[in-house]
Parts: sequence; C-alpha cells; structure tokens
Amino acid sequence: MAKQYETVIGLEVHVELATKTKIFCGCSTAFGGAPNTHTCPVCTGMPGSLPVLNKQVVEYAAAVGLATNCSITQYCKFDRKNYFYPDNPQNYQISQLYLPICRNGYVEIETETGKKQVRIHEIHMEEDAGKLIHDEWDDCSLVDFNRSGVPLIEIVSEPDMRSAEEVIAYLEKLRLIIQYLGASDCKLQEGSMRADVNLSVCEVGAPAFGTRTETKNLNSFKAIARAIENERERQIELIEDGKSVIQETRRWDDAKEYSYAMRSKEDAQDYRYFPEPDLVPIVISDAWLLDIKNKQPEFRDEKMARYKEEFDIPAYDISLITASKHMADLFEEAVALGSNPKKVSNWLMVETLRLMKDRNVEAEGLKFSAGNLAKLIALTEAKTINSSVAKEVFEAMFDNDIDPDLYVEEKGLKSVNDEGALRTALEAIISENPQSVADYKSGKAKALGFLTGQAMRAMKGKADPSEINRILLELLQ
Repeated sequence: MAKQYETVIGLEVHVELATKTKIFCGCSTAFGGAPNTHTCPVCTGMPGSLPVLNKQVVEYAAAVGLATNCSITQYCKFDRKNYFYPDNPQNYQISQLYLPICRNGYVEIETETGKKQVRIHEIHMEEDAGKLIHDEWDDCSLVDFNRSGVPLIEIVSEPDMRSAEEVIAYLEKLRLIIQYLGASDCKLQEGSMRADVNLSVCEVGAPAFGTRTETKNLNSFKAIARAIENERERQIELIEDGKSVIQETRRWDDAKEYSYAMRSKEDAQDYRYFPEPDLVPIVISDAWLLDIKNKQPEFRDEKMARYKEEFDIPAYDISLITASKHMADLFEEAVALGSNPKKVSNWLMVETLRLMKDRNVEAEGLKFSAGNLAKLIALTEAKTINSSVAKEVFEAMFDNDIDPDLYVEEKGLKSVNDEGALRTALEAIISENPQSVADYKSGKAKALGFLTGQAMRAMKGKADPSEINRILLELLQ
C-alpha cells in the first residue's frame, strides 16, 4: 500500500504599510519613482543620522493585530538585525525580535471541510531593504534605495495549513482584512504583499513534522499555489528515494515552474540581534489602544450580514461586491446617492466585471466614481438613454471616469422620445419592407426582429427598443 503524506505549511507574510512617508524618516513611500529619488541620510544609512518612528506605522500594525485577534504588546521595542548585503545600506535592519507588537492571534478561513482557524504566532514591525536590479547586458547589479525604510509588518503564522487551497484562503482573508483597514493596498505585483512559504511533508500520523524548507520570491497567488505543489512533490520524491530533505531557503522561478536552493540552514547568518540603541521603547497606553479599536471599520463578514438584511440583492452579488473594499464602497456610495441597490449591483456584477476581465483591471484599480455611476443609472431610469447607449457611456466612464450627463449631451446620445417622430420613421420602414411585413403576418417571428433592427438603425440607436416594439406591433396590426 502506498504511503500517505501530509503537507505542513506555515507562512511569513510581509506587508508594506500605506503610510505616505517611511518608517523612520520623511521620505515618500510612493511606488514607481525614479531610482534613488525617495531617499535621505536616514534611509541610506549615513553615519550620524538618527531614526524617528512614524506613529502611523504603530497604529496600522496594532489595527491589523486587533483585526486578527492578537494580543497587543503595549510595551514593545525595536531590535537591530545585523547582516551585510548590497541592498541594506546600514548593514543592519531595524526589526522586532524580543517584543513584537502583536502575538497569539488567528484568522478563520473557509475550507472544503468547513471553518478552520489558522493561528498567528506574531506580527512585528520592521523596515524594508532596498532593491537590487540585475543588468544582464552590462553584467552588473544596480541598487535602488527608494524602498529602503518603507514600513513593513511581518505576519508569522503557525504551521497550521495543509494545502495550497488553505494557504490561498488564508492569504485572501489577510489581504481583505488589511485592505478594509486601509493599512495597505496589498498589491502582490508591486511587492506590497509578499509571502514566504515554510513547507514540510511527513507520513500521515507521524509523531513529528518533517524537515522544512522556505520558498521565497512568490508574487502572485497562482505562483504560491504552483510553488507549494512543486515543493510538496519534490520532498515526497526525495523521501521515497531514501534521501533526506535539506533544511534550506529556495527561490521559485515561476516562468520555469522550478525552485532552486539559495542557501542551506548551515549557511544561515547569525543576525546578532540586540535592542535598537537609537529608538526608545514604544508604550501603547490603554487610551491609545482604545482609540485604535474604535477606528476599526466594518469588515467583510459584518458587511455581508448587513447587506443581506438591508438590500434586496442575491447572496452571490453580496459575496462578490464585498470581496473588494473599493467595490463595496462604490456600491454603498451609489445607493446613498439614491440609486436602486439592485440596479447598482447589476452594473457592478455584469458590465464592471466584464470590463475588468477585458482590461485586466483589479477591483481596487477601478477609476469610475459612485457619483457618476448613480448619474448613469438615473439617465437609464428616466429613459434619457437606452440600454445599449448606457453600455457605451459606461465603457467611457470605466476608462476615464467621464461625467455621463456631459458625455451624453456632447455626443448627442439622448433617446428620441418623440412618439410622432418614431411613428413616422416606423411607417416609412414598414412601407419600404413589404416582404418582411408579409413574413411577419405569415408567422415568421424573425421578421419582427429585422424590422426592429432597421428602426434602431434609422434612429441611430437612440430610441427605446421597447417603445419601438410597442408602436411597430400597433402599426403591423
């Protein structure tokens, strides 16, 4: 009988916080600046420069801790992690080892077998390193310190996950919590959320876990799932061949769907942690902690329950709308402006999702405002424009957030609601198409569709199809 193996997974998730300035200096944290333009003596590690803690970093870290059921360390401090690497200008990183800000939490995920808690060992604050850019043409590496000193939290889970599906469910839950808090945009492709996977395999029922490896360089959920499956299979193959799994750090190449060893645990550096001498300890008073608690938003689970009570929209719609903080905000703001909840939901569920897929845009990157969506719905309800024109207007709105009222006016897209003009146009179409009229009268339903199409063409798409049908049927009788 073939041996049965269990996969044991824990994650270290790094999240860049959404502060406007860095953790210990006033430099910008904006993504995409020219290399080495968001820098100063502090974040480039110049001798004699001193760090000053950004208060917002502490508030974001504590807020994430509260939202993930952690206990908050009200007296905590920073430590110095010493290592030498070209992207680390000080030759040390300011982090937290001994007294991390958050400890002993959990998040609840949905699995195939029901709900499951994934425990969080700790969340600590630290500064990011710079970025090395490898220039293969000139065979050299360049360093960009813009990211150096960007505030991070590292969320360290216990080894509670057993499959790629559970890992993705955990990451999606974390990402939603953090996005709802506004603590980070969690864009994996920009590196503002990064996950390292610690994985081991052992026989089912074994008294101890197997030897674990750590896989780095994972910048999408698909890459994480592929890397987990690959590493699980690699370790099982080694065990089946009577070989040992080496405890090491591995790097994942998503293009080749292959991982390779970066360094073994024997090569791991002694980071020589000691308390950071340039920063005083952080004391989070009861009053400050209460203030952070009081600012916590309504999270997805609470929002879903409220939508079910408050709005007459399907559970499927609720699930998709609340899966993005930005989309939930769009929905609520448009409804608050007087739009019918079901109509707002329809625009988000049908046209918005279609264009997001076509344009490869994520929900958090939607440009159009709730105000303009409400205006578009009002134009369709007043029959100022018909449904096909509304889709054209929405597409322009999706790309450039144009004002639908102005767009309709400038492009001359208002529906022709003059019954006399419609009747005259339809009478002309009937007289010009005697064969189609005869076909309709002999029971060929397609003939009516042809006549309606001719009418829409004659009206340049600016008539209400239902009104055309009504008058057409009346004239054909």
